[in-house]
Amino acid sequence: MSTFIGNIEGRVDEKGRIFVPAGYRKILAERASKRIVMRRDIENECLIFYPESVWDEKVTTLRNALDDWDPDDQLLLMQFMSDAEVLETDNQGRVLLQKKNLEAIGAGQDVVFVGLFDRFALWSPAKFEERKMDQHELAERLRGKLKFRV
Repeated sequence: MSTFIGNIEGRVDEKGRIFVPAGYRKILAERASKRIVMRRDIENECLIFYPESVWDEKVTTLRNALDDWDPDDQLLLMQFMSDAEVLETDNQGRVLLQKKNLEAIGAGQDVVFVGLFDRFALWSPAKFEERKMDQHELAERLRGKLKFRV
């Protein structure tokens, strides 16, 4: 199955709609997913978009890690789920985003889509550039992570 890769520039129209890039739409179609689940990222100022099947897997993992009878776990689950929203792509491959979500990531008309294997993110171009590592730092951090997996 194909994965979401690269970074692709996009624009938000006057109604708050974005065109999901054609390559990403193709992957969604492969996954038989016209519906996308969007949530604000916990650590970064971006929005994460999941094909519905991937979202279901992530939520199952989270639910299995939490105790239904623990009030703290329930609060974690409620807050995590409250920042999520199911979006439908229209016939032209657009999704409508609420203004509050675009404002939360500091997005104006210009946005950038960033692939994350089984999901993709939407960033303000300025925020994405701020957070990006230079090639040397990226190489060092990847080496550090991969040492433990070999």
